[in-house]
Amino acid sequence: MKTRKLILLWFLAILLSLLIGIFQRLTGPTHPVRGMENLGGKSIKYRLLRSYTAFENMPVSLIAEDSDVRAYLNYRRYHTKDQWTEIEMSREGNRLNAEIPGHPVAGKVEYSIRVHIKDQNFLINQGKSLVARFKGKVPSVFLILHIVFMFLGIIFSIRTGMEALRKEGHYYWLVNSTLVIIFIGGLIFGPIVQQYAFGDWWTGFPFGFDLTDNKVLLAFSFWVIAFFLKKKSKWWVLGAVILMTVIYLIPHSVLGSELDYETGKMKNKYSFHQISSRDGKLPRNRPV
Repeated sequence: MKTRKLILLWFLAILLSLLIGIFQRLTGPTHPVRGMENLGGKSIKYRLLRSYTAFENMPVSLIAEDSDVRAYLNYRRYHTKDQWTEIEMSREGNRLNAEIPGHPVAGKVEYSIRVHIKDQNFLINQGKSLVARFKGKVPSVFLILHIVFMFLGIIFSIRTGMEALRKEGHYYWLVNSTLVIIFIGGLIFGPIVQQYAFGDWWTGFPFGFDLTDNKVLLAFSFWVIAFFLKKKSKWWVLGAVILMTVIYLIPHSVLGSELDYETGKMKNKYSFHQISSRDGKLPRNRPV
C-alpha cells in the first residue's frame, strides 16, 4: 500500500475515534452540565458538577452579575426518602456559591438550584435536578494509561475494519494488536482504576452488572473470537469491529457503581462488600 494512502487511513481512523470519544464523553452521566439561561430578565450562567472526590465537599456555583439575584441549593441523598435540604448560596462578586457535604465512595447526591428574582422563583437547568457521584482519587499515571490504551483500542479497531474491507487487506496483525491493547487497557488498567475509584477490582459479570465492566468483557470476548477465526472469515473480524464501535457509542459510566445508603453495599454487585464513611457512619442530609 502506498504511504499516502496508509497515512490517510490512519488519519481517518484517529478522526473517527476522536468523534466517538467526544460523543461518549459529552453524553455520559458524569460530564458537567453547562448552560446559560435568562430568568426574570437576568442572565444566569452555570457549570454544575456530576462527579467529585469522595468525602470532600462538592462546590456548586452560578454566575449572576446582578446583585438582585439570590439562589438556593437543594440536595438530598439519591434513591432515598430523605427530605430536601435547602441552603442559601453566598455571593462573592458575580458568583453565588454553596457546597454539598462530601459522601463515601459511590455515594450519589441529587440536587437542584432555585433562583429568586424580584419575588419570582425559577429552577435552572429547565427544572431538572442533577445527580452527582462521589469517587476515590485515582493516581494520574493509571488513569492516563487506562484512557490512552482504551483510545488506542478504538483506533486500532476502526483501522482493522478498514483493512478487512479492502480486497487484499492485511488485517491479521491489526486484529492481534487490537486484542492486546484492549486487554491492557480494559482488563489490566481498567480494574486498577476501578479499585482506586470505587474499592473493587471488578463489578461486571459474574460478580455484578456494572455496564462499563461488562462492555469491556464483551468487546474483549469478541476480539478473542476474531483472533482465532480471522483466517476463516473476515466477517468475524468485522463483527468485532462493529460491536466495538457500538459499545464505545454507549455513554461511559452508565449503570456504574452506586452506594445503597440503607445497606451500605454496592447496588450493582452481588458481593457483600460494604462501604462506610471515614467515621463509620453513612452521611445524612445536613439540617438547614
